[in-house]
Amino acid sequence: MSSKVFFDVGLSLDGYMAGPNARPGNPLGDGGPAMHGWVFETASFRELFGIPGGDSSSADDALIRRLFSRTGAYVMGRRMFDEGEVGWPENPPFRAPVYVLTHSPREPWVRQGGTTFHFVTDGIESALAQAKAAAGDKDVRISGGADTIRQYIQAGLIDECTVHVTPALLGAGLRLLDQLVPEELKLETVSAISSKLVTHLDYRFTA
Repeated sequence: MSSKVFFDVGLSLDGYMAGPNARPGNPLGDGGPAMHGWVFETASFRELFGIPGGDSSSADDALIRRLFSRTGAYVMGRRMFDEGEVGWPENPPFRAPVYVLTHSPREPWVRQGGTTFHFVTDGIESALAQAKAAAGDKDVRISGGADTIRQYIQAGLIDECTVHVTPALLGAGLRLLDQLVPEELKLETVSAISSKLVTHLDYRFTA
């Protein structure tokens, strides 16, 4: 089976991927972390940070395990990297190569646990090609932010996506699907799974 290119993001009920005022020191913006509270209830995610506890038997936990086990490399935008750089621990949760889209060259940033950030200055296709080569037979996750994901959608380079919708309203911020036209986003539903905290929606991109 060939590897896939996918994105996996949390959304508020009103369609925002991040709240207002997102910046280093305030990742995901005002109110944004509320969309991801369910993640920290899972044992699999807590384990990545060396935190005990969490539910290891829920559907939410199974989805987190699958997400990290399927991913062999990541692509992210410079804005997302800048927000995360100040807050990620020395052993960040990626545990795989990460290719950062940027206009400013920088030497690779090696972290613990198998995570190395590589800085790519020659476009989204180059970053994806490098990520695919690094991932081998695993999949490549387009991590974000919203603008980076939209660029890959508009280029027709996404195979699948998962959206985690939480019952939270942000009211403002960055919407995932802004600036897209219907012809750029043709999907078919693969599955829908709900828990008390979140609804997980899996889609496949169609031609």
